[in-house]
Amino acid sequence: MAGNEITVGIDIGTSSVKAVAADADGTVVRTARVPHEFVVPSPLRFEHDAAVAWFDGPRAALAALGDDLDIAGVSVAAMVPSLTAVDVDGRPCAPGLLYGDERGHPDTGAAGNAVHPGASGELSRFLTWLAGIAPGARGYWPAQAVANFALSGAPVLSTTAAAACWPLFDFKGWSEELVTGAGARVEQMPELVPGGEPAGTVVGRPGCVLEGGTIDAMGEQIVAGADNAGDVLVICGTTLIVWCVNPQSASVPGYFPIPHTAPGKFLIGGPSNAGGLFLNWAQGMLAPDGIRPVDPNDVPMWVPYPRGERVPVNDATRRAELHDLDLTHGPAAVRRAAFEAAGFVTRRIIEASPEPACRVVATGGGVRVDEWVHTLAYCTQLPVDVVAVPEGGALGAAFLARMGAGLETSLSDAARWARVARRVEPNEAWARAADERYRRWQDLAR
Repeated sequence: MAGNEITVGIDIGTSSVKAVAADADGTVVRTARVPHEFVVPSPLRFEHDAAVAWFDGPRAALAALGDDLDIAGVSVAAMVPSLTAVDVDGRPCAPGLLYGDERGHPDTGAAGNAVHPGASGELSRFLTWLAGIAPGARGYWPAQAVANFALSGAPVLSTTAAAACWPLFDFKGWSEELVTGAGARVEQMPELVPGGEPAGTVVGRPGCVLEGGTIDAMGEQIVAGADNAGDVLVICGTTLIVWCVNPQSASVPGYFPIPHTAPGKFLIGGPSNAGGLFLNWAQGMLAPDGIRPVDPNDVPMWVPYPRGERVPVNDATRRAELHDLDLTHGPAAVRRAAFEAAGFVTRRIIEASPEPACRVVATGGGVRVDEWVHTLAYCTQLPVDVVAVPEGGALGAAFLARMGAGLETSLSDAARWARVARRVEPNEAWARAADERYRRWQDLAR
């Protein structure tokens, strides 16, 4: 397939690397998925084999799209924060530390409330730990930089992706004071390049530009179409991420306020551990239940914290709880309770936002699970517009690749790629029953 209007976005997620090839109109022409494992060696540790997930995975995902695509550009999105040490060949030689891992916790063991995703200092503590076990490393790189090196041979990172490294990155460059204070040197950090501009060329793909990469949630955001005040972007991934669109910035204790990519809009919300990682864990403990029906008025309640919680609790030491379980409940009721917990977390974030919500825009691989989408609708009591391309992080990265290749000049133009596949309305009977549970759940899950 020819045509230099095609670009590729690669998204390094918790359980797989996704790749999407899209044309100028945002139509997906090919996709690929390369699964990988995440490792939980103890309750407070959470890591990747970074050589497999961050170095080999992006290469394999790009190759799986086929050699016949004439690709103009590539960009890599990834979950944040992440960090590993790399050897002289740029290959990871230490665990890939992921968000919530105890090696990023403050001495108290809890993250504490923050006004910026990096304000807890998690990445700085990752760097301190890695510099301690691998002092002779060539560098200490986030997942995007590892993938960029694997694809191009250049240890680069865009300033967009580096924003998640604050305060190590102070929006001008790497902070020499903080980097050296962590036991590393500034030259061991990735080379910074402006977001949306060429950062290198992809090896084996003549004329293919590498853009410096982005944060996965930002990739989702720019192509989801949740751009108006009152919209709520819900990313149904391994991590549940909820962003409420507001017409002005506001400080809400326990939540992150960040600028929207849509001009003049702001986002309030953040990540929760009540996403696919929790749902898969909860369901993995259940036996098949056939078609046994579930009574809307008789569902137990999960406190969905098997590995702590992020916003607004910000406490890595919290643990999961199952309440109101009795002998009449079977696996189907416990499964529905898990999905309701994700819905209740979403509703709690929505209710914390100053702007009244009018609809949910749902993206991420979880939108393929009908029960998740329907539960999200009745728990929030809002209509849910499901995006047409669930791999939003990769699709958004593909648009950034267009910017790196000189095919686009404005990030806001990514909105033209937003498409809704279907709308799901709340079921009234389930909404009424869940509303009563939510009031009790608020006390249990605080």
